Amino acid sequence: MYKVLLVDDERIILDGISNVVNWEAAGTVLAGTARNGIEAYEFVKQNPPDIIISDIKMPGMDGLQLAAKMFEEYPQIKLVLLSGFSEFEYARQAMRYKVKHYLLKPCNENKILEALVELVDELNREEQREQFVHNMRYGLEKVLPHVKEQFLKEFVTNKTYGNRDWEYYRKLFDLDLQNRKVRLILFQLEGHFEFEHMFAVKNIAEELLQKTVLSSTVGGQVLIVVEDAESVSELYDCIHQIRETFLRYYKIDLTIALSEADEIIRARSLYKQTLECLNYRFYLGEGSLITKRDIVGVEQPEPREFAYDEDNLMLQIKAGLWEEANKEIDLFFQKLAGLRSNISTSKSYVIQLLMAIIRLGNADAMVNYRDHLVKLMDLETLQSIQAFFKEVASQITLSHYEHTKNKHCAITDKVLDIINGHLGNTELSLNWVAHQMLYMNSDYLGKLFKKRTGEKFSNYVMKVRIAKATELLEQKSDIKIFELAEMLGFGDNPQYFSQVFKKYAGCTPSEYIKAT
Repeated sequence: MYKVLLVDDERIILDGISNVVNWEAAGTVLAGTARNGIEAYEFVKQNPPDIIISDIKMPGMDGLQLAAKMFEEYPQIKLVLLSGFSEFEYARQAMRYKVKHYLLKPCNENKILEALVELVDELNREEQREQFVHNMRYGLEKVLPHVKEQFLKEFVTNKTYGNRDWEYYRKLFDLDLQNRKVRLILFQLEGHFEFEHMFAVKNIAEELLQKTVLSSTVGGQVLIVVEDAESVSELYDCIHQIRETFLRYYKIDLTIALSEADEIIRARSLYKQTLECLNYRFYLGEGSLITKRDIVGVEQPEPREFAYDEDNLMLQIKAGLWEEANKEIDLFFQKLAGLRSNISTSKSYVIQLLMAIIRLGNADAMVNYRDHLVKLMDLETLQSIQAFFKEVASQITLSHYEHTKNKHCAITDKVLDIINGHLGNTELSLNWVAHQMLYMNSDYLGKLFKKRTGEKFSNYVMKVRIAKATELLEQKSDIKIFELAEMLGFGDNPQYFSQVFKKYAGCTPSEYIKAT
């Protein structure tokens, strides 16, 4: 029911119309009455009606003045003016205030009812129109964020979008970027991630960046358009904060590319720039913030051949020396990074060297290692490739170390057996064992022996001989010194034997006998 306010300074007319008009039949209800325009205005301020039926001639504020007030302050209220005069001037003035219904007194209730029905129909149509507009606006508000995302995605990837499209969407999105430049920020999530992670990056970035213009997901990346900041360092700080926040909550790292500043109409070129920057994460590593200045000047003519001598690395791996091999691998990747070749060329150099290392492994393991090459091809940064390369190389180096260790143990075991079996041989020496017994290089054998026992060969032999001497002295107290010297390889030089004994035992053989 629409509310009606009835205004007339004549009580009899006011009561008569109030009682005779079938308000409900018109879809209305009489909300109140007033004796003049002033009372009507006060009523409207407290409880605005939908329709006012008012006499024109009234004291204080007449109907036309009331119509003017309503037109100015409450334009949604419909008016019906009543007058006992038929002068055209009243109707003309009423039309200025959009009063469509002007009834001459005396008028019966049917005329008033007809006017009310027309006004109710008009109010219904307006309400339907307002509801339709409201629904449309509500629907637009709901889809607008998705429209913005889709527009940005198309604008930076579709060559058919141009200035005219931007002007249309700029007005739709109510964006004012006149005389202002923007930057594009492209976020690459590292490792395994879900769509919800991209959504989280987008939300964190929009919250922390002060002047976000547009945002979207493009493929597996998040793209943000921001107004250029007065201080680029502040923008850098904000980007680092986005990365740290996301990493803290989701344990997933971000590599970020930041474009130069330019007009938004050049967003497609700026987007290509961020993609180029992101490609260099292959060399700069995950978790980097990459800008144009990081890649300017890195393009170099492709060399005919990558100069790296792999022989030393192969020797270290075969010898089982991981520390030395690890340094060689770092040198290889350092040279490769400085080359700045395209990604496929760099990977081919890595694969070539890795295959050479794999061939050093045993036949059973080679099949598994070759399967790893598929994984290497999927890696996207030189840093991750280097880590994967070292993992394979360390396993092969370790297998060689274990094999060499066992081989070395067998050799030194033979040396120890020879020492124990030839303590009385005056020719017992490192050279004699190496050349006469094992047919090996004496320097190499000496290094193996010291690595196993922690002592030089000659020093070890003397200790064993003196230990054997103390054992014999304890067993045979009447044994002669010269006999001991001869038995333990000192020949006919008992004096030298006594000197050596005192050096290692702390006393002469005679003193040792007395002490025991």
